[in-house]
Amino acid sequence: MSVDMGSRRVVRIGPLSFSARWLLTLVWLFYLHDTFTVAIHLDPVARRVVSLVLLVGFCLLYGYGFSIARVSQWRARDVGPVVRGSVVVGALALTLAVTLLVGQTGLALLVYDAVMAIMLLRAEVALGTVVALIAAVEITARTVPGWEEQNGLAIALVLASVAVWGISQMIARNVELAQAQQEIARLAVSRERDRFARDLHDLLGHTLTVITMKSELAGRLVPLAPERAEQEIAEVERLARDALADVRAAVAGYREVTLATELVSARTALDAAGIVAELPSAVDEVPGERRELFGWAVREGVTNVVRHSGAERCRVVLSRNCVEIVDDGVGVSGSGGGSAELEHEASTSASHSVPAGGQGLRGLRERAEAVGAGVSVGHGDAGRGFRLRVGW
Repeated sequence: MSVDMGSRRVVRIGPLSFSARWLLTLVWLFYLHDTFTVAIHLDPVARRVVSLVLLVGFCLLYGYGFSIARVSQWRARDVGPVVRGSVVVGALALTLAVTLLVGQTGLALLVYDAVMAIMLLRAEVALGTVVALIAAVEITARTVPGWEEQNGLAIALVLASVAVWGISQMIARNVELAQAQQEIARLAVSRERDRFARDLHDLLGHTLTVITMKSELAGRLVPLAPERAEQEIAEVERLARDALADVRAAVAGYREVTLATELVSARTALDAAGIVAELPSAVDEVPGERRELFGWAVREGVTNVVRHSGAERCRVVLSRNCVEIVDDGVGVSGSGGGSAELEHEASTSASHSVPAGGQGLRGLRERAEAVGAGVSVGHGDAGRGFRLRVGW
């Protein structure tokens, strides 16, 4: 589980509660019972009290070291090398003091020192510390009078170090995985936001263009043919209601673009703009899985024709593998009414790949690329007008 706190992202690994985590940490201090037993029976009393205080202080420092490791590794927040190094040095100093007071049983604290070194220090420093501790165990057991060899303690140091190192690596990988999942989720949200913005642009761009054309037509018809003007205004109202329904459906994620519907809408838009429409009467030839893409192509192409072309005729050609929208307007190199967006997106040759330009064609290209299709723009028939082609 992760929590985003402003600019600081916290990664939490595992479902354990606070008390359970500390219980799993401090339960290992049970293995200091021999050291505590010796300290309790020390004489004089002052030595006993000092040794017990030092042992309790060591246990508290061990718990603090674990909390630092948890913050540094489990939550991906660095607490600083000085603090981590100070904890290890303090633990070693307490180990030395306890050992001088209680004798050889104080060497049991070295296992906890090794664990803290692995948790808190850099790998190479931690390895050197563990090797030094093992050497200290072996040397003191053979050089201090009355002390016995501690082969079992040396093995315990090695095993504890390896185990803690493995757990630390596992935690680090889990933290990286959690961070990667957060980044994937963030990118998915961003991608969905871009998709929705693109779809909203495509949905409203076409409809608002038709509304604008019909409103202008109605305004011209008011003094000439009031009844026809009323019909056009009623059509504007219907289109506005349809646009509102499209936006609501898009927000709900239910709207689907269909080729047949877009051809009907294209005829309405072209008629409103006074452009002769040459449209296919059926879409049976187009495979079902390609009709949505071709629908988007018809929507974008006809919208550009109505907005920018100044054309008299527009033709939509369908085949199994492609759709073409061709007009006889000013084309990609015209002036005056030519589309700056299309001029930017088309070069001077007959057929071109669409670069990143206007939002409409960019969105269409992204949809096409998602299914392995291509988008090209160029001149229309006999070098006149504009041609938009989508297909394989």
